[in-house]
Amino acid sequence: MDFQLSEEQQLLADSVRRLFDNNYDFESRKKIVASAQGSSEDTWAKLAEFGLLGLPLSEDSGGFGGGANDLIPVMEAIGEALVLEPFAPTIAMARLVERAGSPAQRDALLGSVVEGSCRLALACTEPGSRYDQTAIAASARRDGEGWVLDGGKINVIGAPQAHQLIVSARTSGKPGEADGVSLFLVPANAGGLTQKTYRTQDSLRAADITLTGVKLGADALIGTAGQGLAALDEALDFVSALLCAEAVGAMKFACDTTLEYLKTRKQFGVPIGAFQALQHRMVDMYICTEQSRSITYLACARVDGGTDAAERRRVVAAARVKIAEAARQVGQEAIQLHGGMGMTLEMKVSHTFKRLTMISQAFGDADYFIERFAH
Repeated sequence: MDFQLSEEQQLLADSVRRLFDNNYDFESRKKIVASAQGSSEDTWAKLAEFGLLGLPLSEDSGGFGGGANDLIPVMEAIGEALVLEPFAPTIAMARLVERAGSPAQRDALLGSVVEGSCRLALACTEPGSRYDQTAIAASARRDGEGWVLDGGKINVIGAPQAHQLIVSARTSGKPGEADGVSLFLVPANAGGLTQKTYRTQDSLRAADITLTGVKLGADALIGTAGQGLAALDEALDFVSALLCAEAVGAMKFACDTTLEYLKTRKQFGVPIGAFQALQHRMVDMYICTEQSRSITYLACARVDGGTDAAERRRVVAAARVKIAEAARQVGQEAIQLHGGMGMTLEMKVSHTFKRLTMISQAFGDADYFIERFAH
């Protein structure tokens, strides 16, 4: 595979990194974390201004017709800077609407996403489901021409900042069955919808959501009733590929900042990077990062291919397993090579380790993806 960026991709990568270098240093990030909203409106406006929110959407939707491969340098820059804004959930859900939604839904929603006035979140995880998207107990029943939703969702990343939620609910069948799962567009301020918001370990904002008699119009259903699982599965693979790229960016930062520390921290009158044992550990960190980058490119290529769903699922699962293993090794080594300082909240490397750990659990842990790979 050719891992070299095209000229356009390289220009985009350089522009995004300059954006975060100039506007998203670690001190600025700490202020955003401490804010009430937990994200920066200025940063979101700049992401829209750069055209990043429309990158994976077609030109007909106001986007640029890019794919997961085009987003790799963007997600790597997001991982390096530890960006808090819900970029990946929003563009992944916008892509889902474009692919599975009606023309009216696309017209009503996607333009607002591209211009930055609408943020999206995915509410698909339920208590006790262990990442199984067929284990959905939330229900949607007919109410005249519309629908009524009841149930609960947990750990909805970006929900406190979202304007619209994409909610999975069962219109027929029982938990564990693939048929009967439907997807709905639900306004975040809909009557009967309540959020218990919180800050995650990696400082993102999330919420547990309760749906009690939430009434929706007929136009809230995405696609065909009872046949939403395939679209949801494809969207989760897309966002998983993006998370892999974000993890590669975070690992790159961990490697770079650890190497710099080894060059400057002195013991016995010499930099500790002069000790061969530490050099070997540093090399292992870089090898893990490069292996992760390689399999991320493969996963993104399969997601963009869009022809063989089984092969896509298998490759994305393999990538998530590798990323989980590498994230743990790189994160732990970065902390240990920094010594006690690596554990302090004042150092960015500790927050990077937290983000890597949370990426490894998002929409499935290593055990889940190993089982998925095997089947």
